Amino acid sequence: MSRTPKVPQPPHPLRRHQPLPWEHPKPAAEESEVEARLAAIMQHPSYEVADRDVEFLHRDETRGVRLQLDYFKAETLLAQAGIERTIVVFGSTRLREPDTARRELEAAKRDAADHPGDPLRLKALRLAERRMELSRYYEVGREFGRLVGDANIPGLALMTGGGPGAMEAANRGAFDAGAPTIGLNIKLPREQYPNPYLTPGLCMQFHYFAMRKLHFMKRAVGLVALPGGFGTLDELFGALTLIQTRKTAPIPVVLIGEAYWRGVFDADFLAEAGSIDEEDCDLFWYAETAQEAWEGILLWHERNGTPLAKEKGASR
Repeated sequence: MSRTPKVPQPPHPLRRHQPLPWEHPKPAAEESEVEARLAAIMQHPSYEVADRDVEFLHRDETRGVRLQLDYFKAETLLAQAGIERTIVVFGSTRLREPDTARRELEAAKRDAADHPGDPLRLKALRLAERRMELSRYYEVGREFGRLVGDANIPGLALMTGGGPGAMEAANRGAFDAGAPTIGLNIKLPREQYPNPYLTPGLCMQFHYFAMRKLHFMKRAVGLVALPGGFGTLDELFGALTLIQTRKTAPIPVVLIGEAYWRGVFDADFLAEAGSIDEEDCDLFWYAETAQEAWEGILLWHERNGTPLAKEKGASR
């Protein structure tokens, strides 16, 4: 007959009946300068745990670690949310809602009338007129976001840079459709706010433009560029270069507003000059409406053998 072993009660994972020696500082009675010495030791940055030592994490030597974290946090959150593919929308932060543009134009007209002949007022009026003209693309961006959201394609979400203007418009459209929508903000010297139509938990802030660009392209199955400036051009030409060189698999690229984009850059001239090949002019196309852009993206993927959904235009 075997003897039943005397098994002790499992200890508490944290508490102890008797404290360990290091749980209390050396008594001041044993050394009069204990408190001052301990304060000097424990308040020094070297005593801070590495992942909480912000100054240490921002040294030149730890840039590699920061790059990894910049990539990995967004990658983890997107994967947890089940985001497998994205339609990415770029465009100007200065793009106005039509009502806002109209108010600004009316104010510029009044100001110019009150100061006839003033060159600065006239310049401001011309700018307000131009912004009023471009404001229609805010509605195009919003409608495009709604179309993507309404498609209700599993694992697919609309992604922008998370800022105002054109990005806000696209996120707002997906928000209107009740769909998840993503914003990739960038940490800048001047404080910025994300637009209010992003899905909580899907708005991320990057330190490095490089990591942000990587995540714009990593899951992208379509890219749409509304009228924009330097930032939009940066992302657009970066994407076209990746596709041109086949560093990334080709994806549909749609430029909204042909007249605007032909005024920004002349791809035909580049081809005639031999700076790009004729086939590179087919890496993108123009559209004027949200419906035209979305249907074009769906058609491109059908022709490519990579349909975004089993049934074209599946509804929510």
